[in-house]
Amino acid sequence: MQQGIQSAPGRNVVVVGTQWGDEGKGKVVDWLCDHAQGVVRFQGGHNAGHTLVIKGVKTALQLIPSGIMRDGVPCYIGNGVVVDPTHLLGEIERLEKIGLEVRSRLFVSESCPLILPFHVAVDKAREALRETSGSGKIGTTGKGIGPAYEDKVARRALRVQDLLHPERFAAKLRELLALHNVALSGYLKAEALEFQPILDQAMQVAEQLAPMMADVGYRIHKARLAGANILFEGAQGTLLDIDHGTYPYVTSSNCVAGNAAAGAGVGPGMLHYILGITKAYTTRVGSGPFPTELDIDAVGGVGHHLSTVGQERGTVTGRARRCGWLDAAALKRSMIINGITGLCITKLDVLDTLGEIKVCTGYRLNGQDIDILPLDADDIAACEPVYETFPGWSESSFGITEWDRLPANARAYLQRIEQLIGAPIDMVSTGPDREHTILLRHPYHA
Repeated sequence: MQQGIQSAPGRNVVVVGTQWGDEGKGKVVDWLCDHAQGVVRFQGGHNAGHTLVIKGVKTALQLIPSGIMRDGVPCYIGNGVVVDPTHLLGEIERLEKIGLEVRSRLFVSESCPLILPFHVAVDKAREALRETSGSGKIGTTGKGIGPAYEDKVARRALRVQDLLHPERFAAKLRELLALHNVALSGYLKAEALEFQPILDQAMQVAEQLAPMMADVGYRIHKARLAGANILFEGAQGTLLDIDHGTYPYVTSSNCVAGNAAAGAGVGPGMLHYILGITKAYTTRVGSGPFPTELDIDAVGGVGHHLSTVGQERGTVTGRARRCGWLDAAALKRSMIINGITGLCITKLDVLDTLGEIKVCTGYRLNGQDIDILPLDADDIAACEPVYETFPGWSESSFGITEWDRLPANARAYLQRIEQLIGAPIDMVSTGPDREHTILLRHPYHA
């Protein structure tokens, strides 16, 4: 045995969404930062929307890890994230205006692919073409995320580190822009973009970003050796994963827990506890199959209740989220893919006052009973949900911080969810503020 090598005392937690995103991950990450000495974003881009409410004040984050709201906590943007440098600086400036120190504790991987104006133009033009051709929109945010990942996979991306080398950056930019302009002005029937304004803008942001560029994976490694607890913050949700989601109505990155290692530059052995975040019901933004969907426009109906009481609008797009009953059959798929250690149920209070509550336990598909979400989007669209019905509760669960104080029917509902999906509920969120939390088992102490 080698001498001088000791096991690090630090413990690491991965927070992932188990539905179609928007589960309330930002609040949970912020809450867990009491026990973390670093927070890492490992995939996605500024198509994410993490809303935090702290002492009644709402803050929306898109690219910067939620840990930035905690004084002194280092935050890392890992190599698996695609970065729009102009947006990143704008987000930093917004946080600085509310009195947060950001630049000294934000570290951006030198290997992050850059999102540039032509990625945004291609993204928007493609969605417009899908709509006019009748093929149906995917429902992207139009932020250029997908085209940036395409360049990464094609091994032609400009990366954060290229900003430090103006001549190299300019040469690669000219070649890449020419490629995208062919698509824009030809197939997509959109305007081509000019080289010089893009170059000038990139060089302006380069100087400000340079002090924040870092070898993120190595920094996390050293923090671990020093005993730091690290929190890995996922964006979007498992059912939007490019490989495991409802393809093609998915995002452009791997949202699952296993990607926390690759997207941050660390080994999978550093992922000690996987916390899955799940709403007490289900929502989805954008297109794609949704077996338990309810009508959010029918005033007086359950869908309208979930939409209005839950304030279900996308943080990034402002679009109304589609709403429906909790889908335990879909959650089973998420439990398997992520290896969930424990669950946090959010927005339980939105179900207050409903006379009865339903949970999808499986589906009927082509005359057969199945108990887990299918892999094919067309099959999912054809699924007929099979429900269990539970009595609701008239008492308020809002802001409750102790399990025994929850309405009895609410406790019974949560206990049945545990049975259906085979994972323990370790936390329950009963309101938007960081204090509105019931803790049953702490991820950093489990």
